[in-house]
Amino acid sequence: MTARMTSAQARRIALAAQGLAKERPTGPATARQVGRTFDRLELLQIDSVNVLCRAHYLPVFSRLGAYDRGALDRLGSRGPRRMVEYWAHEASFVRPEHFADLRVWQRRTWMGEWSGETGPVREVGDRILETLESSRPLTAREVRDRLGHVATVDRERWGWNWSAAKRALEILFADGEVGSAGRTAQFERRYAPTRRVLPPGLDPEARPDPEEAMLRLVEAAARAHGIGTVRCFADYFRVPARPAAAAVGRLVERGILEPVDVDGWAGEQYLHRDAARPRAARGRALLSPFDSLVFERRRLERLFGFRYRIEIYTPEAQRQYGYYVLPFLLRERIVARVDLKADRAAGALLVQSAHAEEGAPADTAAELGEELRLMATWLGLADVIVRPVGDLAGPLARSLGARPAGTFPGWGSCLT
Repeated sequence: MTARMTSAQARRIALAAQGLAKERPTGPATARQVGRTFDRLELLQIDSVNVLCRAHYLPVFSRLGAYDRGALDRLGSRGPRRMVEYWAHEASFVRPEHFADLRVWQRRTWMGEWSGETGPVREVGDRILETLESSRPLTAREVRDRLGHVATVDRERWGWNWSAAKRALEILFADGEVGSAGRTAQFERRYAPTRRVLPPGLDPEARPDPEEAMLRLVEAAARAHGIGTVRCFADYFRVPARPAAAAVGRLVERGILEPVDVDGWAGEQYLHRDAARPRAARGRALLSPFDSLVFERRRLERLFGFRYRIEIYTPEAQRQYGYYVLPFLLRERIVARVDLKADRAAGALLVQSAHAEEGAPADTAAELGEELRLMATWLGLADVIVRPVGDLAGPLARSLGARPAGTFPGWGSCLT
Protein backbone atom coordinates (compact mmCIF):
# COMPACT_ATOMS: atom_id res chain seq x y z
CA MET A 1 0.00 0.00 0.00
CA THR A 2 1.36 3.43 -0.99
CA ALA A 3 2.09 5.71 1.96
CA ARG A 4 0.24 8.99 2.22
CA MET A 5 1.43 12.34 3.54
CA THR A 6 0.25 15.92 3.68
CA SER A 7 1.57 18.70 1.49
CA ALA A 8 3.10 20.31 4.60
CA GLN A 9 5.03 17.13 5.39
CA ALA A 10 6.33 16.94 1.84
CA ARG A 11 7.37 20.59 1.98
CA ARG A 12 9.35 20.05 5.19
CA ILE A 13 11.04 16.97 3.73
CA ALA A 14 12.10 18.98 0.67
CA LEU A 15 13.47 21.81 2.83
CA ALA A 16 15.39 19.41 5.06
CA ALA A 17 16.95 17.62 2.10
CA GLN A 18 18.19 20.96 0.76
CA GLY A 19 19.57 22.10 4.10
CA LEU A 20 17.00 24.84 4.56
CA ALA A 21 14.84 23.51 7.39
CA LYS A 22 17.01 24.49 10.36
CA GLU A 23 18.21 27.77 11.76
CA ARG A 24 21.71 28.59 10.60
CA PRO A 25 24.74 27.99 12.82
CA THR A 26 25.77 31.02 14.81
CA GLY A 27 29.00 32.74 13.86
CA PRO A 28 30.91 32.57 10.58
CA ALA A 29 30.64 29.26 8.77
CA THR A 30 33.70 27.04 8.67
CA ALA A 31 35.36 25.58 5.60
CA ARG A 32 34.11 22.15 6.70
CA GLN A 33 30.52 23.41 6.77
CA VAL A 34 30.98 24.87 3.28
CA GLY A 35 32.22 21.51 2.01
CA ARG A 36 29.38 19.60 3.64
CA THR A 37 26.82 22.00 2.17
CA PHE A 38 28.21 21.50 -1.32
CA ASP A 39 28.21 17.72 -0.85
CA ARG A 40 24.57 17.83 0.26
CA LEU A 41 23.48 19.81 -2.79
CA GLU A 42 25.56 17.69 -5.22
CA LEU A 43 25.98 20.67 -7.57
CA LEU A 44 25.95 24.46 -7.83
CA GLN A 45 24.73 26.08 -11.03
CA ILE A 46 27.06 28.66 -12.60
CA ASP A 47 25.86 31.82 -14.28
CA SER A 48 27.69 34.85 -15.64
CA VAL A 49 25.20 37.41 -14.25
CA ASN A 50 26.89 39.34 -11.46
CA VAL A 51 24.35 42.02 -10.61
CA LEU A 52 24.31 40.82 -6.99
CA CYS A 53 26.91 38.08 -6.63
CA ARG A 54 28.06 35.16 -8.77
CA ALA A 55 25.25 32.61 -8.73
CA HIS A 56 27.20 29.67 -7.31
CA TYR A 57 28.11 31.58 -4.14
CA LEU A 58 24.53 32.39 -3.15
CA PRO A 59 23.11 28.92 -2.31
CA VAL A 60 25.84 28.41 0.28
CA PHE A 61 25.05 31.80 1.84
CA SER A 62 21.35 30.85 1.89
CA ARG A 63 22.17 27.81 4.00
CA LEU A 64 25.09 29.00 6.12
CA GLY A 65 24.88 32.78 6.24
CA ALA A 66 28.18 34.66 6.22
CA TYR A 67 31.03 32.48 4.98
CA ASP A 68 34.36 32.95 3.26
CA ARG A 69 33.76 32.64 -0.49
CA GLY A 70 37.39 31.64 -0.76
CA ALA A 71 36.50 28.43 1.09
CA LEU A 72 34.18 27.50 -1.76
CA ASP A 73 36.74 28.50 -4.39
CA ARG A 74 39.29 26.23 -2.75
CA LEU A 75 37.02 23.21 -3.17
CA GLY A 76 37.62 23.55 -6.89
CA SER A 77 41.18 24.79 -7.01
CA ARG A 78 43.41 23.44 -4.23
CA GLY A 79 44.53 19.92 -3.42
CA PRO A 80 42.30 17.07 -4.56
CA ARG A 81 39.36 18.96 -6.04
CA ARG A 82 36.01 18.37 -4.34
CA MET A 83 34.11 20.14 -7.12
CA VAL A 84 34.70 20.33 -10.86
CA GLU A 85 32.91 22.22 -13.59
CA TYR A 86 30.83 20.33 -16.15
CA TRP A 87 27.47 20.39 -17.88
CA ALA A 88 24.69 19.29 -15.53
CA HIS A 89 21.86 21.68 -14.65
CA GLU A 90 23.37 23.99 -17.26
CA ALA A 91 27.03 24.76 -16.51
CA SER A 92 27.60 23.66 -12.92
CA PHE A 93 30.12 22.77 -10.29
CA VAL A 94 29.52 19.09 -9.55
CA ARG A 95 31.02 16.50 -7.24
CA PRO A 96 33.91 14.87 -9.13
CA GLU A 97 32.44 11.39 -8.73
CA HIS A 98 29.53 12.48 -10.96
CA PHE A 99 31.80 13.55 -13.82
CA ALA A 100 32.10 10.21 -15.63
CA ASP A 101 28.38 9.47 -15.24
CA LEU A 102 27.39 12.87 -16.60
CA ARG A 103 29.92 12.54 -19.41
CA VAL A 104 28.28 9.35 -20.65
CA TRP A 105 25.02 11.20 -21.23
CA GLN A 106 26.48 14.51 -22.39
CA ARG A 107 28.48 12.75 -25.11
CA ARG A 108 25.28 11.53 -26.73
CA THR A 109 24.30 15.13 -27.41
CA TRP A 110 27.63 16.80 -28.07
CA MET A 111 29.30 14.07 -30.08
CA GLY A 112 26.63 14.50 -32.71
CA GLU A 113 27.77 18.09 -32.98
CA TRP A 114 31.45 17.11 -33.13
CA SER A 115 30.93 14.39 -35.74
CA GLY A 116 29.16 16.91 -37.94
CA GLU A 117 31.99 19.42 -37.79
CA THR A 118 34.17 20.04 -40.80
CA GLY A 119 36.68 22.71 -41.78
CA PRO A 120 38.40 24.94 -39.20
CA VAL A 121 36.58 23.69 -36.10
CA ARG A 122 37.44 20.06 -36.78
CA GLU A 123 41.01 20.83 -37.76
CA VAL A 124 41.78 23.00 -34.74
CA GLY A 125 40.77 20.41 -32.12
CA ASP A 126 44.02 18.42 -32.20
CA ARG A 127 46.06 21.61 -32.12
CA ILE A 128 44.19 22.75 -29.02
CA LEU A 129 44.88 19.47 -27.20
CA GLU A 130 48.59 19.69 -28.06
CA THR A 131 48.71 23.28 -26.84
CA LEU A 132 47.03 22.54 -23.52
CA GLU A 133 49.25 19.52 -22.87
CA SER A 134 52.33 21.71 -22.89
CA SER A 135 51.04 24.82 -21.11
CA ARG A 136 49.41 26.15 -17.99
CA PRO A 137 45.59 26.38 -18.02
CA LEU A 138 44.46 28.82 -20.74
CA THR A 139 41.33 30.81 -21.50
CA ALA A 140 39.69 30.53 -24.91
CA ARG A 141 41.20 33.88 -25.87
CA GLU A 142 44.68 32.71 -24.85
CA VAL A 143 44.26 29.48 -26.81
CA ARG A 144 43.21 31.44 -29.87
CA ASP A 145 46.18 33.78 -29.51
CA ARG A 146 48.65 30.89 -29.23
CA LEU A 147 47.21 29.20 -32.28
CA GLY A 148 47.26 32.38 -34.31
CA HIS A 149 44.35 33.58 -36.43
CA VAL A 150 41.53 31.00 -36.58
CA ALA A 151 38.45 31.61 -38.69
CA THR A 152 35.19 32.72 -37.10
CA VAL A 153 32.29 30.28 -37.04
CA ASP A 154 29.27 31.18 -39.19
CA ARG A 155 27.01 33.38 -37.05
CA GLU A 156 23.86 32.27 -38.90
CA ARG A 157 24.58 28.62 -38.19
CA TRP A 158 25.51 28.87 -34.52
CA GLY A 159 23.93 32.09 -33.33
CA TRP A 160 27.22 33.11 -31.68
CA ASN A 161 30.15 34.93 -33.18
CA TRP A 162 32.58 32.30 -31.87
CA SER A 163 36.00 31.60 -33.29
CA ALA A 164 36.69 28.07 -34.46
CA ALA A 165 39.01 27.70 -31.44
CA LYS A 166 36.22 28.65 -29.02
CA ARG A 167 33.78 26.32 -30.75
CA ALA A 168 36.26 23.44 -30.63
CA LEU A 169 37.01 24.12 -26.94
CA GLU A 170 33.32 23.98 -26.05
CA ILE A 171 32.94 20.62 -27.78
CA LEU A 172 36.11 19.22 -26.21
CA PHE A 173 34.89 20.42 -22.81
CA ALA A 174 31.50 18.73 -23.25
CA ASP A 175 33.24 15.57 -24.45
CA GLY A 176 35.37 15.60 -21.31
CA GLU A 177 38.66 15.80 -23.18
CA VAL A 178 39.44 19.10 -21.51
CA GLY A 179 38.21 20.46 -18.21
CA SER A 180 38.06 23.73 -16.32
CA ALA A 181 40.91 24.46 -13.93
CA GLY A 182 38.94 27.45 -12.61
CA ARG A 183 37.74 30.80 -13.88
CA THR A 184 39.36 34.18 -14.19
CA ALA A 185 38.16 37.37 -12.50
CA GLN A 186 36.31 38.06 -15.78
CA PHE A 187 34.61 34.65 -15.39
CA GLU A 188 36.38 33.03 -18.33
CA ARG A 189 37.09 29.33 -18.09
CA ARG A 190 40.73 28.30 -17.78
CA TYR A 191 41.01 25.11 -19.83
CA ALA A 192 43.34 22.21 -19.06
CA PRO A 193 43.49 18.48 -19.89
CA THR A 194 40.84 16.69 -17.84
CA ARG A 195 43.35 14.39 -16.15
CA ARG A 196 44.88 17.50 -14.54
CA VAL A 197 41.52 18.65 -13.25
CA LEU A 198 40.02 15.49 -11.75
CA PRO A 199 41.28 14.44 -8.31
CA PRO A 200 43.59 11.41 -8.04
CA GLY A 201 41.80 8.08 -8.23
CA LEU A 202 39.26 9.14 -10.85
CA ASP A 203 40.01 7.87 -14.33
CA PRO A 204 39.51 10.66 -16.90
CA GLU A 205 38.91 7.99 -19.55
CA ALA A 206 36.27 6.08 -17.57
CA ARG A 207 33.24 5.05 -19.61
CA PRO A 208 30.65 3.65 -17.17
CA ASP A 209 27.63 1.69 -18.30
CA PRO A 210 24.93 4.27 -19.22
CA GLU A 211 22.19 2.57 -17.20
CA GLU A 212 24.37 2.33 -14.10
CA ALA A 213 25.46 5.94 -14.59
CA MET A 214 21.83 7.05 -14.78
CA LEU A 215 21.01 5.06 -11.67
CA ARG A 216 23.68 6.89 -9.66
CA LEU A 217 22.68 10.31 -10.96
CA VAL A 218 18.98 9.80 -10.26
CA GLU A 219 19.71 8.47 -6.77
CA ALA A 220 21.87 11.53 -6.03
CA ALA A 221 19.14 13.84 -7.33
CA ALA A 222 16.49 12.07 -5.27
CA ARG A 223 18.64 12.35 -2.16
CA ALA A 224 19.11 16.09 -2.77
CA HIS A 225 15.36 16.52 -3.31
CA GLY A 226 14.12 14.25 -0.52
CA ILE A 227 10.84 13.87 -2.35
CA GLY A 228 9.80 14.49 -5.94
CA THR A 229 8.71 13.18 -9.31
CA VAL A 230 10.68 11.59 -12.14
CA ARG A 231 10.66 15.01 -13.80
CA CYS A 232 12.20 16.60 -10.69
CA PHE A 233 14.96 14.02 -10.46
CA ALA A 234 15.76 14.17 -14.19
CA ASP A 235 15.87 17.97 -14.17
CA TYR A 236 18.42 18.14 -11.34
CA PHE A 237 21.27 16.98 -13.58
CA ARG A 238 19.37 17.65 -16.84
CA VAL A 239 19.30 14.02 -17.94
CA PRO A 240 16.70 12.50 -20.32
CA ALA A 241 13.36 11.72 -18.69
CA ARG A 242 12.77 8.25 -20.13
CA PRO A 243 15.98 6.61 -18.86
CA ALA A 244 15.54 8.55 -15.60
CA ALA A 245 12.11 6.94 -15.19
CA ALA A 246 13.63 3.52 -15.71
CA ALA A 247 16.23 4.30 -13.06
CA VAL A 248 13.49 5.37 -10.63
CA GLY A 249 11.80 2.01 -11.19
CA ARG A 250 15.00 0.16 -10.31
CA LEU A 251 15.54 2.33 -7.22
CA VAL A 252 12.02 1.48 -6.06
CA GLU A 253 12.76 -2.22 -6.53
CA ARG A 254 15.89 -1.84 -4.39
CA GLY A 255 14.01 -0.01 -1.65
CA ILE A 256 15.97 3.22 -2.09
CA LEU A 257 12.90 5.13 -3.29
CA GLU A 258 9.37 4.66 -1.99
CA PRO A 259 6.23 5.67 -3.92
CA VAL A 260 4.08 8.08 -1.89
CA ASP A 261 0.80 9.92 -2.34
CA VAL A 262 0.86 13.58 -1.31
CA ASP A 263 -2.50 15.19 -0.58
CA GLY A 264 -3.52 17.48 -3.44
CA TRP A 265 -0.64 16.46 -5.73
CA ALA A 266 -1.31 14.74 -9.02
CA GLY A 267 0.98 12.07 -10.45
CA GLU A 268 3.49 9.73 -8.89
CA GLN A 269 5.82 10.98 -6.14
CA TYR A 270 8.84 9.22 -4.68
CA LEU A 271 10.46 9.56 -1.26
CA HIS A 272 14.15 8.80 -0.68
CA ARG A 273 14.58 6.28 2.12
CA ASP A 274 17.14 8.48 3.90
CA ALA A 275 15.05 11.65 3.76
CA ALA A 276 14.64 13.43 7.10
CA ARG A 277 11.05 14.14 8.16
CA PRO A 278 11.13 17.16 10.45
CA ARG A 279 8.01 18.21 12.30
CA ALA A 280 8.74 21.88 11.68
CA ALA A 281 10.99 24.04 9.52
CA ARG A 282 12.66 27.10 11.04
CA GLY A 283 14.96 28.30 8.29
CA ARG A 284 15.24 31.76 6.78
CA ALA A 285 16.87 32.41 3.43
CA LEU A 286 17.00 34.57 0.35
CA LEU A 287 17.11 32.13 -2.58
CA SER A 288 19.09 32.78 -5.74
CA PRO A 289 17.21 32.50 -9.04
CA PHE A 290 19.63 29.62 -9.67
CA ASP A 291 19.21 27.87 -6.31
CA SER A 292 18.61 24.13 -6.54
CA LEU A 293 15.40 24.47 -4.49
CA VAL A 294 13.88 26.53 -7.30
CA PHE A 295 15.32 24.65 -10.31
CA GLU A 296 12.06 22.96 -11.24
CA ARG A 297 9.35 25.61 -11.31
CA ARG A 298 6.40 23.20 -11.28
CA ARG A 299 7.79 21.53 -8.17
CA LEU A 300 8.27 24.92 -6.51
CA GLU A 301 4.67 25.88 -7.20
CA ARG A 302 3.44 22.53 -5.96
CA LEU A 303 5.45 22.72 -2.75
CA PHE A 304 4.85 26.35 -1.85
CA GLY A 305 2.02 27.65 -4.04
CA PHE A 306 4.62 30.08 -5.35
CA ARG A 307 4.75 30.93 -9.05
CA TYR A 308 8.23 32.08 -10.04
CA ARG A 309 9.85 33.07 -13.31
CA ILE A 310 13.27 34.54 -13.94
CA GLU A 311 12.79 37.86 -15.74
CA ILE A 312 16.41 38.58 -16.65
CA TYR A 313 15.71 37.98 -20.32
CA THR A 314 12.31 39.70 -20.28
CA PRO A 315 12.21 43.24 -21.73
CA GLU A 316 12.24 45.74 -18.88
CA ALA A 317 8.80 47.13 -19.64
CA GLN A 318 7.30 43.63 -19.41
CA ARG A 319 8.87 42.59 -16.10
CA GLN A 320 6.46 42.07 -13.25
CA TYR A 321 8.83 42.01 -10.30
CA GLY A 322 12.26 43.05 -11.55
CA TYR A 323 15.54 41.94 -13.08
CA TYR A 324 17.20 39.77 -10.39
CA VAL A 325 14.44 38.66 -8.05
CA LEU A 326 15.11 36.44 -5.05
CA PRO A 327 12.33 34.53 -3.27
CA PHE A 328 12.40 34.92 0.51
CA LEU A 329 11.88 31.73 2.49
CA LEU A 330 10.67 32.13 6.07
CA ARG A 331 10.20 28.96 8.06
CA GLU A 332 7.95 26.76 5.89
CA ARG A 333 6.76 29.29 3.32
CA ILE A 334 8.04 31.57 0.63
CA VAL A 335 6.61 34.84 1.87
CA ALA A 336 8.11 37.56 -0.33
CA ARG A 337 10.32 38.35 -3.31
CA VAL A 338 12.87 41.14 -3.68
CA ASP A 339 14.76 42.51 -6.67
CA LEU A 340 18.34 43.06 -5.51
CA LYS A 341 21.44 44.72 -6.88
CA ALA A 342 24.86 45.29 -5.35
CA ASP A 343 26.19 48.77 -6.01
CA ARG A 344 29.81 48.03 -5.20
CA ALA A 345 31.05 51.49 -6.05
CA ALA A 346 28.64 53.11 -3.60
CA GLY A 347 28.91 50.31 -1.02
CA ALA A 348 25.18 49.64 -0.90
CA LEU A 349 22.79 46.73 -1.36
CA LEU A 350 19.88 48.09 -3.38
CA VAL A 351 16.37 46.73 -2.93
CA GLN A 352 14.82 47.78 -6.22
CA SER A 353 11.44 46.31 -5.35
CA ALA A 354 9.91 44.27 -2.52
CA HIS A 355 6.66 42.33 -2.77
CA ALA A 356 4.91 40.28 -0.10
CA GLU A 357 3.07 37.08 -0.93
CA GLU A 358 -0.58 36.73 0.01
CA GLY A 359 -0.91 35.81 3.67
CA ALA A 360 2.69 36.69 4.52
CA PRO A 361 3.16 36.68 8.33
CA ALA A 362 3.42 39.87 10.34
CA ASP A 363 7.16 39.49 10.91
CA THR A 364 8.02 39.24 7.21
CA ALA A 365 9.49 42.76 6.90
CA ALA A 366 11.52 42.45 10.10
CA GLU A 367 12.93 39.02 9.17
CA LEU A 368 13.67 40.10 5.62
CA GLY A 369 15.39 43.21 6.92
CA GLU A 370 17.67 41.09 9.10
CA GLU A 371 18.48 38.85 6.14
CA LEU A 372 19.33 41.83 3.95
CA ARG A 373 21.61 43.27 6.63
CA LEU A 374 23.40 39.94 6.83
CA MET A 375 23.75 39.73 3.06
CA ALA A 376 25.06 43.29 2.81
CA THR A 377 27.70 42.60 5.45
CA TRP A 378 28.71 39.36 3.71
CA LEU A 379 29.08 41.22 0.40
CA GLY A 380 31.14 43.96 2.04
CA LEU A 381 28.43 46.60 1.56
CA ALA A 382 27.85 49.20 4.25
CA ASP A 383 24.23 50.12 3.57
CA VAL A 384 20.86 48.76 2.46
CA ILE A 385 18.75 51.12 0.36
CA VAL A 386 15.08 50.38 -0.34
CA ARG A 387 13.38 51.83 -3.39
CA PRO A 388 9.65 52.55 -2.85
CA VAL A 389 8.41 49.88 -5.28
CA GLY A 390 6.14 47.04 -4.14
CA ASP A 391 3.75 46.61 -1.24
CA LEU A 392 6.49 45.44 1.11
CA ALA A 393 8.91 48.29 0.41
CA GLY A 394 7.52 50.67 3.05
CA PRO A 395 7.44 48.16 5.94
CA LEU A 396 10.86 46.88 4.90
CA ALA A 397 12.40 50.37 4.84
CA ARG A 398 10.97 51.07 8.29
CA SER A 399 12.32 47.80 9.67
CA LEU A 400 15.75 48.69 8.36
CA GLY A 401 15.61 52.32 9.38
CA ALA A 402 16.67 52.87 5.78
CA ARG A 403 16.99 56.22 4.03
CA PRO A 404 14.53 56.92 1.22
CA ALA A 405 16.11 56.05 -2.10
CA GLY A 406 15.94 59.62 -3.34
CA THR A 407 18.40 60.81 -0.70
CA PHE A 408 21.08 58.35 -1.75
CA PRO A 409 23.63 60.16 -3.94
CA GLY A 410 24.61 57.09 -5.93
CA TRP A 411 21.07 55.94 -6.72
CA GLY A 412 20.83 57.34 -10.23
CA SER A 413 23.86 55.41 -11.46
CA CYS A 414 22.56 52.25 -9.81
CA LEU A 415 19.56 52.06 -12.10
CA THR A 416 21.60 51.97 -15.30
